[in-house]
Amino acid sequence: MTATTETGAIAGSLGPLLAGFDAGQTHTTCRLARLLGDGRLITVAEGTGAGVSHLAASGGPERFALALTSSLGQALGPGARPDLAAAAIGASGIEQGTTIQEQGRALAAAVLAMPPPQVLVTGDERTALRGAHGDLQGNNAGIVVISGTGSIALGQDSSGREHRCGGWGWLLDRSGSACDIGRDALSLSLEMADGRRRESPLRQAIWQALAQPASPQAIKALAVDPNFGAAGFARLAPTVDGLAARGDAEAQAVLDASALGLAGLVHGVARALAMERAQVCALGGALTHLPRFAAAFGAALGRVLPDASTVAARGDACQGALWLAAGSLPINSLRIRPR
Repeated sequence: MTATTETGAIAGSLGPLLAGFDAGQTHTTCRLARLLGDGRLITVAEGTGAGVSHLAASGGPERFALALTSSLGQALGPGARPDLAAAAIGASGIEQGTTIQEQGRALAAAVLAMPPPQVLVTGDERTALRGAHGDLQGNNAGIVVISGTGSIALGQDSSGREHRCGGWGWLLDRSGSACDIGRDALSLSLEMADGRRRESPLRQAIWQALAQPASPQAIKALAVDPNFGAAGFARLAPTVDGLAARGDAEAQAVLDASALGLAGLVHGVARALAMERAQVCALGGALTHLPRFAAAFGAALGRVLPDASTVAARGDACQGALWLAAGSLPINSLRIRPR
């Protein structure tokens, strides 16, 4: 979606002012929009700010608060104080129906100086789903699958039923993320180093990508370092994708296995919601920036869910948050139309 700014729209009387936040681990985007009488949402400003961490983590509440204030402040400009009618925040690590979600809502309401009923806090997969498929009614019911550092799939049918697969974190889930690709390739390299598997260019390339002297012992120590984690494994994924593009069979096998796991998430959602002809929108950095992996996922999806169709996103997660905010307004009985 292309953002458009209307002069004076923030302070004007065009309609209720809404805020939609997409809060990721690296940065947060805040988009402000006016809800017009005919149901259209008109973007009036946008800003970026700090990222979030899990609310339960050390410093999590402070990072969450800073993410909202910094991104909203950039959207508004110096000294501006908006009269927000509703706000919705899609944030990494917010599980539906948990105390963490309630904690996030209370914190967001306090930070934004809004009554809690006017604030919605949910997982970023839900704002991504709403952004990708719009009003999610009738033919717009669908599934979103996200593959970045982690992976998750979420779907909603035309009656409003939801089902989610994956998203359980890198220690528990092995379903088609950049973290999985990097970790599996690094594991193969250790099998090559100790003779369980025939040597291939993958070992040397992966070890060089670690940007430090590597040995099996050093890699073992690196993998358990708290500062390495999922992001450390994910940084190896582009190396694997590049190797596969040059014909390395071991690298391609890693991508194929991960792609099949990601397609399995979509299949699980489609089966739970009886959506064999589902419209699937694939998002996330791994699918955007790893072309061999994206191709492998397309092929795997065609095998496990042959009647599904892939569609382009109608809007992004920020737009999805705005649609959720608009839908929470008691005065809003209109069907929100994407713009």
